[in-house]
Amino acid sequence: MHRPLYIIPARGGSKGIPRKNIRPLAGRPLIAYSIDVALELAAGDTRRVVLSTDDDEIAATARSLGLPVDYMRPAALATDTAGSREVMLDAMDWADARGIDYDCVVLLQPTSPLRTAADVRAALELYTPEADMVVSVEPAACNPYYNCFETAADGTLRISKGDGMLTRRQDAPEAWTFNGAVYVINPASLRAMPMGAFPRRIPSVMPPERSVDLDTPRDWIIAEALFREL
Repeated sequence: MHRPLYIIPARGGSKGIPRKNIRPLAGRPLIAYSIDVALELAAGDTRRVVLSTDDDEIAATARSLGLPVDYMRPAALATDTAGSREVMLDAMDWADARGIDYDCVVLLQPTSPLRTAADVRAALELYTPEADMVVSVEPAACNPYYNCFETAADGTLRISKGDGMLTRRQDAPEAWTFNGAVYVINPASLRAMPMGAFPRRIPSVMPPERSVDLDTPRDWIIAEALFREL
């Protein structure tokens, strides 16, 4: 049985969608959907759910949704250049100082509001201490062996991988895209190296209809439509 530390990153600044973390989506603040999932998974142990924010309004919104907020992100980690790894390490240090015991870190980005608790459980079931990370994925729209091309030195297009002779997508190796919804991370690996350097990343497949990652106003429109359908 895993002992996860759930981290929800929600800084106040957002350029693509201003104030997106507390902007209403389908009638609720965006952050509510990730908080719901984390609280369900934590099964009453709210100490295991850490909201990482620098913003008092976001913190107040989280409290109104039933999540105690005792930790505030340092200003140095609230800039556009602050990385997810540094944000998680600071939250982990805070949890360590308070004696919160955990064996994996679950990153739940608020920009994935259609992610369910079942999606997180599926990723947790795949996690072992031998893995660096279990990450949620969806089938890639572009396959490097079939319809993904690179620009050659002479300006022409060449297939990214292989000889370009495949005529059916079904014959190409499977390709996946990180969908941003669930990351189950080995704490020792995170402290040792950047996430991009992890040698053992295990995929946890999610369906495309729950893989919306909100980054632009267009993404928001799509998410609103999917909420109505689902």
